Amino acid sequence: MAASVREKQTVALKRMLNFNAPPLKNTAAEPVWKVLIYDRFGQDIISPLLSVKELRDMGITLHLLLHSDRDPIPDVPAIYFIMPTEENIDRICQDLRNQLYESYFLNFISAISRSKLEDIASAALAANAVSQVTKVYDQYLNFITLEDDMFVLCHQNKELISYHAINRADIQDTDMEAIMDTIVDSLFCFFVTLGAVPIIRCPRGNAAEMVAVKLDKKLRENLRDARNSLFTGDNMATGQFSFQRPLFVLADRNVDMATPLHHTWTYQALIHDVLDFQLNRVAMEEGAGAEPSPAGARPKKKNRKTYDLTAADRFWQKHKGSPFPEVAESVQEELDTYRAQEDEVKRLKSIMGLEGEDEGAISMLSDNTAKLTSAVSSLPELLEKKRLIDLHTNVATAVLDHIKSRKLDVYFEYEEKLMSKSTLDKSLLDIISDPDAGTPEDKMRLFLIYYIAALQAPSESDLEQYKTALLDAGCDLSPLNYIKQWKAFTKMAATPANYGNSGVKPMGLFSRVMNTGSQFVMEGVKNLVLKQHVSQTLSVAGQKQKNQPETDDYRYFDPKMLRGSERYDGFAIVFVVGGGNYIEYQNLVDYAKVKQGKKVVYGCSELFNAAQFIKQLSQLGQK
Repeated sequence: MAASVREKQTVALKRMLNFNAPPLKNTAAEPVWKVLIYDRFGQDIISPLLSVKELRDMGITLHLLLHSDRDPIPDVPAIYFIMPTEENIDRICQDLRNQLYESYFLNFISAISRSKLEDIASAALAANAVSQVTKVYDQYLNFITLEDDMFVLCHQNKELISYHAINRADIQDTDMEAIMDTIVDSLFCFFVTLGAVPIIRCPRGNAAEMVAVKLDKKLRENLRDARNSLFTGDNMATGQFSFQRPLFVLADRNVDMATPLHHTWTYQALIHDVLDFQLNRVAMEEGAGAEPSPAGARPKKKNRKTYDLTAADRFWQKHKGSPFPEVAESVQEELDTYRAQEDEVKRLKSIMGLEGEDEGAISMLSDNTAKLTSAVSSLPELLEKKRLIDLHTNVATAVLDHIKSRKLDVYFEYEEKLMSKSTLDKSLLDIISDPDAGTPEDKMRLFLIYYIAALQAPSESDLEQYKTALLDAGCDLSPLNYIKQWKAFTKMAATPANYGNSGVKPMGLFSRVMNTGSQFVMEGVKNLVLKQHVSQTLSVAGQKQKNQPETDDYRYFDPKMLRGSERYDGFAIVFVVGGGNYIEYQNLVDYAKVKQGKKVVYGCSELFNAAQFIKQLSQLGQK
């Protein structure tokens, strides 16, 4: 797998913005100026991948939401990038009637049905605009790529496929079907964009199995229809004849409930836990507005600042998976290096006459041009470095404030010990009763991890004591009600997850997966659950090539039906139905580093932090 998912999705978007033709290599040519119209789904897919500057370089002068008030721009082509929903189709028909643009290129994020296409056709006929609807495309891009090796299905309307939606007690079969269809539609788009037909593995008897069955059926149907198959043809030529295919491992959130509640210690996961971090953008309130406003005046609004943490940010790429203390040191080091260069910046600014008419600007005339050339080339680089250092200083400081005020380090260490069954240095009740340690939510998270990881559930009298302490600390007990039901259910269904002793990072996902002898020896890796899951699954993929029978508790699907002839190529995609988090993503990245030559991509139906997960648990517990 040469190109990453992020690259493939970016290429597909750039192609779409170039009227579905490959972008020209000759950059000297002036791009065709055009307007981009998207809905919220389209916006979420584009924003982590393309910056406004990149859009402008591709000729996008204006990008607007479909359902905003838009003025007619009669002599400009418009590229639409939207979901094929009823209201979106109605709005397109309205645009055609109002003759807003010169020509219309309609790109649907996910496949449009025949009946909706007919609606657009009849509206175009009525508006006498048939010739202006130039192209209609199904783009199959209905997923969001956040990293080279991480994707999530949706951000808008994610409550429709959330953990809460799947695990509601009163869910009807029809609702469940609809949720599974939504998830499968996005996964299908993911594999079309990847250009590969996966070998699918999943555990039996849960939502992951339902997704696997439906996805297998959808891929089979598409492959069977040779004329319209999305996995053949020119653009898929590389994928079509490849005997190496990705292994797609589905897992269910219910197998591991502790990791999403865990207080983490790595940079990216901490930002997601304590700050407002969505689609690679972190939003923070600035310290402004602390000074009192004059009597009678409205209180000053706090400024909300947003920072993009992108692939181009070298510091972020290097340190997003590092433990926080290391990040703080690195920010300080970067700052010191920059300060040493700051005098250089001042000197360069003065040479370029950017600081008033001082001697530097005047002497520059007689000075040689080499100085000027070096100044012009190195100043933007230094200023960009300064911007990134300021960004990470602000973000890291905000994270540190949370760590200090909520004693998150104490929680992190204590939860580690709970999950790895180590000896505890102080009692759980002490932490819950300590008014200075964390928010009520932190305490609830800690107690739930204790409850989930405990081999023996606490006795009724102990539980009452804990409940009283939690209530005194201001906790809402409804998440506990749900976790009690969940634990009782999983006890009937299976043995609990084994949270191995991690040393640094606990990984709880999917321990009880398969009991087949693993052919991979985990060199230098402790018995960590998610890693264990992946390595065992890969070993089963190895056995599959020897045509050994399916393991009892794991199912095997191959939509190409060429059993035994396909080789798994060391590229695995792990997908969690019911939501995932950055802790698991980081654990998988670390796992892939240890296993040289293995590439692992992490995906989840939605990305939540502990606060959002607790909220879903409490909604489930209130019923």
